[in-house]
Amino acid sequence: MRERIEQLLDAGSFHEFGMLAGKGRYDGDGNFESFTPSNAVIGTGQLDSRRCVVSGDDFTIRGGSSESTVSDKWLYAERYAHEMQLPLVRLVDTAGGSVKLLEQQQATKIPGYPTWPSISLLGRVPVVGVALGACAGLGALKVAMSHYSVMIRGAAQLFAGGPPVVKQGIGVDVDKETLGGWEVHVRQSGVVNDVVDDEAQAFVRVRRFLSYLPGNVWQSAPRAAQWRAPAEAARAWLDEAIPEDRRRVYDVRRIIRSIFDEDSVFEMSPLYGGSVLTALARFDGQVVGVLASDPRVMGGALTAAAARKTERFVDLCDTFHLPIINFVDQPGVMFGVEAERIGTMRDAIRAIAAIEQARVPWCSVIMRRAFGVGGGMHGPKHGPEGRSLNHRVAWPSSRWGSIPIEGGVAAAYRRDIEASPDPAARRDQLEQYYHRLSSPFRTAEKFGVTDIIRPSETRQAIGDWLADAVDVCTRQTGLRERTMR
Repeated sequence: MRERIEQLLDAGSFHEFGMLAGKGRYDGDGNFESFTPSNAVIGTGQLDSRRCVVSGDDFTIRGGSSESTVSDKWLYAERYAHEMQLPLVRLVDTAGGSVKLLEQQQATKIPGYPTWPSISLLGRVPVVGVALGACAGLGALKVAMSHYSVMIRGAAQLFAGGPPVVKQGIGVDVDKETLGGWEVHVRQSGVVNDVVDDEAQAFVRVRRFLSYLPGNVWQSAPRAAQWRAPAEAARAWLDEAIPEDRRRVYDVRRIIRSIFDEDSVFEMSPLYGGSVLTALARFDGQVVGVLASDPRVMGGALTAAAARKTERFVDLCDTFHLPIINFVDQPGVMFGVEAERIGTMRDAIRAIAAIEQARVPWCSVIMRRAFGVGGGMHGPKHGPEGRSLNHRVAWPSSRWGSIPIEGGVAAAYRRDIEASPDPAARRDQLEQYYHRLSSPFRTAEKFGVTDIIRPSETRQAIGDWLADAVDVCTRQTGLRERTMR
């Protein structure tokens, strides 16, 4: 574990705490015989010259199990990060608890750690969880209870109870990877944000994630000393980014790369809830949170997974006072039998709550669609303390309303279309009529949208707004009334 920590931190910066903590063995006269060190390795160090706390599990000692640790030691690392207001990186490689603890303690205890500020930490400092091996029980919790988490493909797994527990408890024989591998938690459950091929890549991701965040909520996000605006050709391409055919999709990641500083986009949970993109990025060196619809996944509809992903990302940005820019092409909340069965609307409501409770400045860039409940979530409407300003601009390709024109015409004029000699022609005629009425310029006439801009002018429009937004965020530093959900 110490070699791993040295690989993560700046060279020579690790200062270890509690090297003598462990379990000594003594003879009947009290003479020392042997010593088993605690498998918790903790201390402070530097990441890119910024102070942080590191807590790791040494798997070489009893598989990292809590039967060989001293809980006060890893708890001290968590409390130190909390009190000293420093980022915390957990390197988790633990087999979880053991019934042998009962023999050692000669008694049971009520589950939990009363001195662990687990939730409060999330509202104070950046917390990162790295799954390096099989993480069961408490280990899985340490990875998941974080702002950013990453696991090693094929080597790391997360589960509440491992395969033996599952087989004994519910009679299912399953291997570790099937039970809690990266496919389960990065792609399907969303419990873990990212997956990489080896530990070196994981540590690179950790460093990069933390580079976007302040050391704590009382500080502002660090502005990059050097940055490059995207090339002029990339920005000019934006005028052609949205196809004229409304049924065609496009590459939203290329759009994002064409607007924000070169090589500055750090996407979070790219394999989960894919109809929405969430990323940290820089604009003229300044850190912002980016949301964007991806029409290539479920048509960009707000699925249950996308709603949960949105909720958590908005909470992250609000906690650390990062202004949010939302690139909108939202056809609405996902519908259908499966969507209803899994409670998509419930997750959408939680995402709405996160948006409305956020206090950071918010800008919406409506690229194409904003329909129904999902479209209404493009930005805050009410907000805390009456703060309801949502600065929104639109591209000429944008359309909005309570329901998309195509589906709305089919529903409202079903009998008319069916009775027509040429149903297809009649439907097209009606759709063209309503598309003319839904022109964004008609909304702009009533100041329903702040401005309609050429897509190639988006960077300029954001820059003007961001100068004011950053000033607001600077004045907002400090604790929020609530922590991460």
